[in-house]
Order: sequence, then C-alpha cells, then structure tokens
Amino acid sequence: MKFNLIDKVDLLTDDKIVASKFVSLAEEYLGDHFPSFPVLPGVMMLEAATQAAGWILHRRTGFSKSMAVLKESKNIRYGNFVAPGNFLRIEAELIKATETGGNFKVTGSVVNSAGKPSDNPAITGRIEISLFNLADKQPELGELDARLQEHNRLRWKVLEQSMGKGAAVGV
Repeated sequence: MKFNLIDKVDLLTDDKIVASKFVSLAEEYLGDHFPSFPVLPGVMMLEAATQAAGWILHRRTGFSKSMAVLKESKNIRYGNFVAPGNFLRIEAELIKATETGGNFKVTGSVVNSAGKPSDNPAITGRIEISLFNLADKQPELGELDARLQEHNRLRWKVLEQSMGKGAAVGV
C-alpha cells in the first residue's frame, strides 16, 4: 500500500516546497505505533519529506518522469513527536539538481491544532531523490510510466486545490 503523506501545499517553486501532513487517529499505522502513545512514525516523516521533494522535481520536469524515490538520506535527526490532532509542516529546499534528481535540505516542524509551531523540529536532514521512468531499464513498462505520470498529474491537481491564493505554483 502506498501512503500519500502530503495533504496540503502552501508553497511550491522550482527550489522550495512547504507542505503539510495532518495526523489523525484514523491512520491505520498509529494502532501499532504506539497503542498507548500514538505518534507519526519517523519513517513516515522521512517519507513525507521525500514526497514533498518529489513534487519539486515533478514540477521542474513537467511530470516527464513516473517515479520519484528516496535514493539516500544523511544526518536525519528526529526531535519532537507528531501526535494525532497536530500536523507536520515539511520544508524541502533543493540544494543541488543532479542529472537524475536532486539533493535537498529538509525540515519538519510540529504544528498544533491552534496553528502554533513547536520550537524543536520533528525531523531535519538531507535527502537525495532519484527521478526516473521504469522504461529506462525495462522498455516494456513504458505504458505503465504513462499511467503513473497521469496519476501524478491528477494527484497534483488535488493538492493544487489545497493551496491558498498567492502561493507560488504552476507546472
């Protein structure tokens, strides 16, 4: 199962994204993490940062690639817990574009239901995202690439609707 961990985009440019993941008790993985103290798992925070950075790359390439995946993470540090009722605000900044993707600085802050961010970040670090088509290695997957690219465009349209006026966007 694939989790879509970006619920809202506040800003998107060629070099930066500010996005949010709202945490609710309804999320199935919280039942196991942890039953008496539910919090967003660290790996989900990292995946949210990966997905946010992927939107920058999709925007920069006009959705010409079907896959945006985490290639490497460095110096990932976890601080605050993100509990249900709060949200994780992810900021990803492109540090260096590469031939196959890009390197990003990521920061995630906990924001409570009243909109107040915490002083201690939930996640910080650097990630490298790889952007590619499946058909690059297996040409018979070209049709699947086309369907995934269209799926990404449709997902983006839903996210684009979450943006307020004045947000920097566009594909």
